[in-house]
Order: sequence, then C-alpha cells, then structure tokens
Amino acid sequence: MGTYYLDIETSGLDERASKIITVQYQALDRNSGAPAGPLVILKEWEHGEREVLRRFVENTDVSSGKGFDFVPVGYNLGFEHRFLSRRSEMHGLPTINIRDRPMMDLHTTGVIMNSCEFRGSGLDRMTGKAQNGSMVSRWYEDGDYGKITEYVEDEAREFLRFFAWLCKELPILHKRFASTIARP
Repeated sequence: MGTYYLDIETSGLDERASKIITVQYQALDRNSGAPAGPLVILKEWEHGEREVLRRFVENTDVSSGKGFDFVPVGYNLGFEHRFLSRRSEMHGLPTINIRDRPMMDLHTTGVIMNSCEFRGSGLDRMTGKAQNGSMVSRWYEDGDYGKITEYVEDEAREFLRFFAWLCKELPILHKRFASTIARP
C-alpha cells in the first residue's frame, strides 16, 4: 500500500479559472504516519501547470487502477480532488480522480477535535502551522515563490506532525472506548 501526504496550492478558489501552482506529496509509513521519503514539491512557475500535473501522474501511482497503490492523506481533500480532476481534464490529461480510491481526510478529525465546530477547525488552528493559505495567491502574483515554498514546507511539517500524533494516540483512544462495550 502506498500512503502519501497530498496537498496543492492554487492561484484562487475556482477550479475553472484558477490554476494549480504547486502539487506536493510525500510517502508515509502507514502505521506510524512518519515520512518514508522526501517531500516532493512540483512548482508551476518552474514547469507550467500541465507539466506539474503530468509529472505528478508519471511519478506516482495516483492514476493506477489499483486504489491502494496511492492512498492520499490530507486536510480537506475535496478541494484537491476538485482542482486535480478539473485541471487535468482542461489540459487533456487523464483525469486525476482521488475520490475513486481509499483516502484519509483529517479535516473531519479536526472538526471533531474542535467540539464538532467547522469554524476554527483549519489546519492552522489545529496545529502549529504559522498561517492559513490566504497569502499564497498574492505571493504568486508578486512572484515571491520562496515564500510559497516556505509555506508549503511548514504546512507539510505541521500536517505530518499532526498525522503521526493521531496514528499514535487514536489506537489508545480506541482501546479505551472498546473497554466500555458490553460483550455477551
């Protein structure tokens, strides 16, 4: 099974009018959540959006017919799905569909950890992530690509710290819960 951290950054929020400016992914150990490979950041400003998407498909098993070859782990993966599928189609590439496979979206966990409130459940509020992504499109317009890269690296680091913590703590919580179940 290939478990991968997956995230993207975009120039805006509309998948028809905005483009993907980075795709970042990293192989993870499925039991511990620890990194099992380097963080790969594919950058639109270096290769163009079509090439970033092509390389993502070529260098991963995201488009294999076997769902467990690429299991994305992320925060609000519906956003990634919308952009990846729409933008790959727009560039005449095979459609990148991450919803047709197993995936782990930790946003739901963040909402539950936030007293089941959506407001305040962003990754920046749930972890030590320095900020939300609201400045990425501005940095992109200004050509401040170094700031985008720093942001992506910080976000990946904080997400992976959160995921590894959950991989360690949730099995303990499950054992506590299981002890409350009356069995015949």
